[in-house]
Amino acid sequence: MRRTLETERFFEMLSVERVSAFNTLESYRTDLEDFDSFLTTQGVDLLAVQVTDVRAYLSDLTDRGFAASSQARRLSALRQFYQFCYAEDIRDDDPTRTVASPRKAATLPSVLSEEEVDRLIGKAEELANITHDSDAKQIRAARIYTLLEVLYATGLRVSELVSLPVSAAIRDSRLITVKGKGGKERAVPLSPRAQSAMVEYVRLRAAVGAYADSVWLFPSHGESGHFTRQAFGRDLKALALEADIDRNKVSPHVLRHAFASHLLQNGADLRVVQQLLGHADISTTQIYTHVLEERLQKLVEDHHPLA
Repeated sequence: MRRTLETERFFEMLSVERVSAFNTLESYRTDLEDFDSFLTTQGVDLLAVQVTDVRAYLSDLTDRGFAASSQARRLSALRQFYQFCYAEDIRDDDPTRTVASPRKAATLPSVLSEEEVDRLIGKAEELANITHDSDAKQIRAARIYTLLEVLYATGLRVSELVSLPVSAAIRDSRLITVKGKGGKERAVPLSPRAQSAMVEYVRLRAAVGAYADSVWLFPSHGESGHFTRQAFGRDLKALALEADIDRNKVSPHVLRHAFASHLLQNGADLRVVQQLLGHADISTTQIYTHVLEERLQKLVEDHHPLA
C-alpha cells in the first residue's frame, strides 16, 4: 500500500483510540493494501475514490472467488477508513456510505452433541490421569484436558483461552475476567471441574519445574510465550481420534459453538449467552436461534393437546 500521512493516522487512531488488537490492525492493513493495489490498476488514488470504484472492487473480489463473507469484511475495513477520512475533514464525503454489504448466507455452526463432548473430555481426563513416560507428555496430557474443561465451561474464544494468565488458576474464584475483542472485559463463570483442572495443571507444572517464571496459564517456548491456537487445534484433532470422533468435526471454535448451543438447549436465555460469548451485537448470537426453534417445537410436540 502506498503509505500516506492519512493512512498512518488511521492506523494510529485504531491502535490508540479504539485499542484494536494487533490481528485486527494487520487485517485492516492487508485489506486496504489489496484495495489500493486494485486502484493502482485503475489509475485511481486511494483518497480520490468514488462509489463506482468501491463497487468495481467488490465485483473484482467476486471474480477472484472471494466469498460474500470475505467481501463484507473487506468492505467493513474500507468503511472504517473512509469514515475516518470524513470525520477528519480529509474528504467531504464517504464513498462507501451507499454501498450495500454483500449478502452472506446464514450458515449454522457445526456443533458436537453433548454425548460427543462428554466423550472427548472424558478421554482427555483419562489420558491426563495415567502416568506417562516423560514429564513433557504428562504436561501435554494435562494441558489438553485443562483447555477442554475451561473452554466448554466458559465458551471463550480460542485466542482468549490460550492467553489466560496463570493468575486465573491461582485465584480461588468462580469467575474469571477475560479481555475480549476491542479490549472489552467480561466476567465468565468457571465450573468446579474447570477450576480443579486448572489448579492441578499448575501444580503439575510446578512439581516438574516447568515454566516457573511464566505469566501464562498455558505457556510455551514460542514467540508469544503462550500456547498457540494452531497447536491447540492440532492436539484437539489428535484427541478426537483417540475418542473415536471424526477429527473433521472437532476444532476449538466448534467447542465454543457447542457451549452456546447446549446452554440454549437446556433453557438459557439468548441475552445471557450473548454476554458469555462476548458478542457486542445480539444479531451475532442469533445464529443459534435454530436451537431455540428446535426446543420450542419439541415443547409444542410434547405438551400441546393436538400434537
